[in-house]
Parts: sequence; structure tokens; C-alpha cells
Amino acid sequence: MAQKDTAKSILNAAEELFSERGFAETSLRNITSKASVNLAAVNYHFGSKKELIQAVFARFLTPFCADLDGSLEEFEARLGDQTPQLADLLRLLAENSLAAGKGNPRRVGIFMRLLGLAYSQEQGHLRKFLRKEYGAVFARFMSLVTAASPELDDQERFWRIHFMLGATVFTLSGVESLTAMAEHDLGVSTGIEGVIDRLVPFLSSGFQAPHQG
Repeated sequence: MAQKDTAKSILNAAEELFSERGFAETSLRNITSKASVNLAAVNYHFGSKKELIQAVFARFLTPFCADLDGSLEEFEARLGDQTPQLADLLRLLAENSLAAGKGNPRRVGIFMRLLGLAYSQEQGHLRKFLRKEYGAVFARFMSLVTAASPELDDQERFWRIHFMLGATVFTLSGVESLTAMAEHDLGVSTGIEGVIDRLVPFLSSGFQAPHQG
């Protein structure tokens, strides 16, 4: 197996196992067994389990953030002096996520499960890595979200951002099962794009609901 193919096999195995079992519960031995490589190959290509976890995220996030940055630049140019609309920002984020996942709901679902694990499992090194590598792009996005929600203070916006993230991760991480249930229970056939079409206005309305307190 060529070195490039070996690295890809390791990433594929790690991505799938991490998303199914979690980071702590997945050993390098599990990964090497699934990828049909030896431990030396993991060490050669990635150095450590922490760096392998980071590489799994980078494979999705590097092209995603490059495209998102370009989309934000175009969005800001069109926006001019107008106030951004949250639904437009969420739609832009969704379109770039689908592009990064190559329109494959399984790829998007796997990454969403990984993203949820990054928040629910203690992976301090991963959060530092994500802030260092992609913080500037997400700060640019968040500045537009702030401009779109001047009625919220920073604390309320913090909570609502994370509530939106939680709903998105839950929905898209199981999108294949969700669409199968919709077809069985409602007789409605839809894909990930249809789910996102329903999710975006739900998130936007919840984020902008009047604050009680």
C-alpha cells in the first residue's frame, strides 16, 4: 500500500471509530486493526493519537473553513451597510458544510458526531488546535452573528449559540435515520438538503426569540 493510501486508510478508520465509540474508548490498536496497518504506520504518519484526532478534524475543517472564508467575503461584499440576517448566515454555513461533506449525508453525519464529542469529551488539546487553526474564520462568522442579533447581550448569545449547535449536531449526526423515519411514519421522502431547509428557520427563530428573564 502506498504511503498516501496508508494515511488515508488510517484516517478513514479513525474517523469512523471515533464517531462510533468516542475518543477515549477507541484505541490505536482498534484503528490499526480496522485499517489493516501496523502501529508503526500510525506513528510515522501522525506521531500520536492526539495528532491523529486533530488530523481527522483537519481533513473536514481545512477545506470547509477555506470555502467558508471565501463565502463570508462575498457575503460581506453583498451586504454593504445592511444588517446581516441570521437565517442567511445559517444557510451559508449549511451550504459550506454540505460542500465539505461532498453532499454525502453519511460524511456530514460522521463529522457532526465528532463535533459533538469534541464538546462532550475532555479533549483540551483538540479545542486548542481548533482555535489555533480555524479561530480566525469562526471569529469572522461570529462577528456577523453578533451584528445580526444586537438585541442579545454576550451571555445570552453564548447560550443560544450552543443551543443551536446542540440541535444541529443532534439532527445532522443522525440525518439518515431521521429521513428513514420520516419516510416510514409520514410517507415523505427527503434528503439532507430537505432536513436543513426545515432546520434553518427553526434555529433562526429560536435564536431570536424574546429573552425571558
